[in-house]
Amino acid sequence: MSIVVYHNPNCGTSRNVLGILEAAGYKPAVIEYLKTGWTRAQLLGLFAAAGLTPREALRVSKSPAEALGLTQPGVDDETLLAAMEKDPILVNRPIVCSPKGVRLCRPSDLVLDLIETWPPGPFAKEDGSPLIDPEGRRVG
Repeated sequence: MSIVVYHNPNCGTSRNVLGILEAAGYKPAVIEYLKTGWTRAQLLGLFAAAGLTPREALRVSKSPAEALGLTQPGVDDETLLAAMEKDPILVNRPIVCSPKGVRLCRPSDLVLDLIETWPPGPFAKEDGSPLIDPEGRRVG
């Protein structure tokens, strides 16, 4: 199964999603988008596949979105996309692409819907709460 993770290694949720995939035996292609940046075509394709609007994909927490005025209700998609291209930190993460679909995996347990094999339990979320119990069942 081919999996791509748009990853920020400084993000706990992103690290946990990558950890889940690796513990389940996957070797995902990891794209550190803060280094590579985004193109408009990439953003539009990912958002369409994930069923997200640019506003829904906008990272507000720990980003300059509010200071740039991007959280205001009247800001259009074109403005958001241009800002995301200019400053990649404005895109929420991690975004995971698999044969089962594309999803913004916040919280990290959403990645389980995109893979066939789960990691052995127990496995915790980034906040330490249980994700997979010792018998391999999803918690919550």
